[in-house]
Amino acid sequence: MAEIKHINNPELKTILPDWKGNPVGSGRFIDPHKRFGGTFKKFLQWKSNKNEKAEAKKNDKWRLTVRKGNEFLKQESDCIVWLGHASFFLQLKGKRILIDPVFGRISGIVPRYSELPCAVEDFTNIDYVLLSHAHRDHCDKTSLRKIFAQNKSATLLTSLNTGKLVSGWVDELRFQEAGWYQQFDLKEENLRITFLPTQHWSNRYMHDINRTLYGSFMIEADGLNIFFNGDSGYCSYPKQIGELFPNIDIAMIGVGAYHPPVMMKDVHTNPYEAVQIFHDLKAKTFVPMHYGTFDLADEPLGEPYRVLKQLEEEKKINGELKLLEVGEIFLL
Repeated sequence: MAEIKHINNPELKTILPDWKGNPVGSGRFIDPHKRFGGTFKKFLQWKSNKNEKAEAKKNDKWRLTVRKGNEFLKQESDCIVWLGHASFFLQLKGKRILIDPVFGRISGIVPRYSELPCAVEDFTNIDYVLLSHAHRDHCDKTSLRKIFAQNKSATLLTSLNTGKLVSGWVDELRFQEAGWYQQFDLKEENLRITFLPTQHWSNRYMHDINRTLYGSFMIEADGLNIFFNGDSGYCSYPKQIGELFPNIDIAMIGVGAYHPPVMMKDVHTNPYEAVQIFHDLKAKTFVPMHYGTFDLADEPLGEPYRVLKQLEEEKKINGELKLLEVGEIFLL
């Protein structure tokens, strides 16, 4: 058995007492609660089995509504703007933040079903770019090159080894890498960002599985607490995060790419599980993401939206459900 080491960024503060760092064996990150189960055998099982949702998927004409324009980049109020999939623009206390920016097709290949609300060239004066992990639907080389070319002073905040990956694409990249439960070293007194766990995995190719870390973000800005869940299967981490951060205002949680469960359950959540994560966090407002932009699994594109609307009508969501349109300004 390979020796297990625990690593973090020694230059950053760790907020969880007695946390030794992320376990690593044979150069790969290990979830201490669950070993990654995304095997090639499961992939073949997924692709060889019949999709019982195929007919509904074929006939689903639902699409996300996109509010075109760059007005959200011109106003000064604190806000969140969904850019599709897991990409967000945040303006908080005068700072401009992008999360997991993917502005076109995935790797130029996977089709996009919702447009970007504005031109990529409009994203200027960005202070921070947050990357949850290295999967191509969250970490897009072309998008990152454009953003950092237009924002030379922007800083990348990401997971262990992911900053080194992106620095191979972007010249003179400013970046900080964090392990789980670590706070980034920011110059702003009214802004604090912490990297936190998820149950997921990370890679770019078949040979580099979990060579880079994956996770989620808590963003605190003058008493406003925003949680970005990244990608995750349902697990115990959100309950722990809710205890560490007992006053979460907004939780952005993935609700798509969940079928079939044999392949997706460990790494993504369906709408029912996402609602349970929201409840575990004890957050006030639930912003769904990771649906409607890319077709990454077997469920119909609009199924997550319809399920969430039904759960809202049945009053099974303990808090506010905020189903954003792409480009819609959510004022804070």
